[in-house]
Amino acid sequence: MADDPVLEAIDRRLRSFDEERFGERLFGHDATLWKDDPHHREIIAHALGWTSIADDMQGKAADLAAFAAQVVADGFTDAVLLGMGGSSLAPEVFRRTFGVAEGYLDLRICDSTDPQAVRATEAAIDLEHTLFIVSSKSGGTTETACFHAYFHERVSALVGAGQAGRQFVAVTDPDTSLHREALAQGFRAVFLNPPDIGGRYSALSYFGLVPAALIGVDLGRLLERAAHVTAVCRDGVPAREHPAFKVGGALGELARAGRDKVTFFLSPAIASLGAWLEQLLAESTGKEGTGLVPVDGETPGPPEVYGADRVFVALTLEGQGDERGAAALAALAEAGHPTMTLTLPDVWDVAAEFVRWELAVAAAGAALGIDPFDQPNVQESKDNTKRLLPAFADGGALPLIAPRPDGRTPAVAVSDERLSQAVRELLGSVRPGDYLALQAYLPPTAQHERILQGVRLLLRDRFRVATTLGYGPRFLHSTGQLHKGGPPTGVFVQLTRSAPKDLAIPGQAYTFGQLEQAQARGDLEALTSRGLRVLSIDLGPDPLVGLTTFGGVVAELLRQPATG
Repeated sequence: MADDPVLEAIDRRLRSFDEERFGERLFGHDATLWKDDPHHREIIAHALGWTSIADDMQGKAADLAAFAAQVVADGFTDAVLLGMGGSSLAPEVFRRTFGVAEGYLDLRICDSTDPQAVRATEAAIDLEHTLFIVSSKSGGTTETACFHAYFHERVSALVGAGQAGRQFVAVTDPDTSLHREALAQGFRAVFLNPPDIGGRYSALSYFGLVPAALIGVDLGRLLERAAHVTAVCRDGVPAREHPAFKVGGALGELARAGRDKVTFFLSPAIASLGAWLEQLLAESTGKEGTGLVPVDGETPGPPEVYGADRVFVALTLEGQGDERGAAALAALAEAGHPTMTLTLPDVWDVAAEFVRWELAVAAAGAALGIDPFDQPNVQESKDNTKRLLPAFADGGALPLIAPRPDGRTPAVAVSDERLSQAVRELLGSVRPGDYLALQAYLPPTAQHERILQGVRLLLRDRFRVATTLGYGPRFLHSTGQLHKGGPPTGVFVQLTRSAPKDLAIPGQAYTFGQLEQAQARGDLEALTSRGLRVLSIDLGPDPLVGLTTFGGVVAELLRQPATG
């Protein structure tokens, strides 16, 4: 393997990291490391605060613990985080990895505008004894603002508008609209995050640590692990031995050689880390027609179901390995696929993984020649959504979906006799090196998950392509940047449903269901405007019935001879 051109490229990349003093310059906040032009230097110069956050937050741990203790003493039993993407994914990792310490608050994440999902969150809590964490870096995230308005009205109706604020805290940047609103509404607390930290790099800042404190995580122990690996990474370790740069350099060069589908195998106890990694990789690298395509939650299979575009990364918990995953990884390595295994001594090292992967993605960005700190293609879907929402005024509805240049409409109803043909045509376009993305604008229930996971494995095994699954609008704040700005190899199946039992949003002329519809349509327009392959399927009023029908159509088509 010594003369393998990919290994040689990785070796050159790692040597270049040392020659260019990549680590020293990164920790010194050198904004020229990635893109040496005024626009990107400005973005990067205000985006590197995460490199010292583990050290900075160690001095805040005691205050956060005291805050959590006071909340418990005041009788709160539940907490709900209202946020999207970078504001919600790290708290979800903490909740699923560490659980809830005795006597602390149970934490739920509200990151879906689907009215059924919002209603389910409310049904699961004791409203009078729930603390709401309104979390938004910009302070103006549409979904978060709607969640805030809804639950503030519900609490106000229960305890009075003058007392509602004591059940809310804000996590945001200084002087945002949320900051000002929190002060006006008398929030219990406002945590102002350093503004030079982007959302997907904010796991160890207030965005991650406020919720972690409320569920009783030992922040001192957590930050100690993060600070230790930060020190190791900062201390001039050669790139070949660097915990992060050797990973990032390899992933960047493998992607340049065509292996851009980074497939994660995770031990069950740390499986929630996969969704956080998915956002970090996708939103940081998916731009300028390139990027790493993260594959999370795809059940391991035998070597023959994978194409030559994969690289496999196992994150294992010492003593709690997934035997099936380990066997699959060994078989893949034997078959010639690149693999790497990273072992965590215990669950507290998820904090070290946050640091490792943030640095690794920064290194991969340099290898790919992109700025890992901007997200230039996210705004288009948001703008489309805002443009579409007024259509609902006075009982209106969204306009009909415009046909593509070939005259075909990229949408079909599950009850339409054209469904099978439309799915056949889309799948007939799948080629080696593509990835199939299921985009479900549905509540993430266990039944929906079971059907969707079954469909994605059928598709993977038949076409030997990577598959991803995201729930809307959550994925718009995660993989949405990759879908529109990354390699044009995505094949997208958008799954929506007809108007469910809806919920009004206080202060808005549209409902949660209408917002969800506008978000789905806005993203569909963004995908089709780029000429990407996409089919939108209306599942009808009962998504479980619609999904079952869709799954049956896919299964029947795949029993037929391969197309294309």
